[in-house]
Amino acid sequence: MHCPFCSAPDTRVVDSRLSGDGMQVRRRRECTECSERFTTYESAELNLPRVVKQDGSRQPFLEEKLRSGLCKALEKRPVSMEGVEASVSKIKHKLQSMGEREVEARTIGQWVMEELKELDHVAYIRFASVYLSFDDVNAFREAIEKLEKK
Repeated sequence: MHCPFCSAPDTRVVDSRLSGDGMQVRRRRECTECSERFTTYESAELNLPRVVKQDGSRQPFLEEKLRSGLCKALEKRPVSMEGVEASVSKIKHKLQSMGEREVEARTIGQWVMEELKELDHVAYIRFASVYLSFDDVNAFREAIEKLEKK
């Protein structure tokens, strides 16, 4: 790696350790010519699949859209942002481990419902009411009864 200070072509790694959630390596480097030190971060570049919407259109997976949907369902509920971030990470990991180029939006929606069911039952019902297009009160009642049985 080139030195960002003097552009020398050679630098050496002084220290290396895992960073964040273990998905990134933090490296301290030193220039062999000017002796300046700097930090680099290395992570695997994994392409997330495209999302196939219900109308057949295809869109790139947007992590922010996933996070936003979870946050809307969890609005004013006693769930920490760490819980939301953990759910986002789990869903992203599932997407990456599938190894597919495309994934149905319905599949991601099911994963979101599973995560919400673990995080908060009220948020789960909120999300399900929109996602499953509840038509009447009986649909709510059925979803709540299923939740109570488990």
